[in-house]
This record gives sequence, structure tokens and C-alpha cells, in this order.
Amino acid sequence: MERTQISLSSRQAQELRRLAGKRNTSMAALIREAVDRTYGLDSGLDARWERALSSIGGFNSGRSDISEHHDEFAFERHEE
Repeated sequence: MERTQISLSSRQAQELRRLAGKRNTSMAALIREAVDRTYGLDSGLDARWERALSSIGGFNSGRSDISEHHDEFAFERHEE
């Protein structure tokens, strides 16, 4: 890992702090992820796996029985 310093606008820093808190990660990790995605440096399986893992727990349906009744809910959504 190589240490560097960047300057962000107040709005950028504020939003990165908010997102980092929401994703339970650091601002630095978000910036590294953005650089990898923007410049195509994350084309490997490891990077895709990391992104997939980082999404776990990031969504809330408001229901506690989704895993038990997944097929029913998926079918309901498909009919709409």
C-alpha cells in the first residue's frame, strides 16, 4: 500500500464519510474502489468478489421472512 494525499471538496468529503459509515468501511477504501472501477483496474475475480461481499447487508426489504418465502415474493414482483 502506498500512502498519498488528495484534496476533496467539502461536499465530496461529507458524502464519502456518510457512505463509508453506511458501508462500514473507510473513505480510503471507497476512493481505491472508485479508482479501480474508473480506470478498469479491478477486472479480476478477486475485485468482483470483494464488491459482491461488500453488498451483503446493504439492503433492507423491511420483511423478516424473505429467505423463507423467496419464490412467493419473486413471483409477486414479477406479476406487477
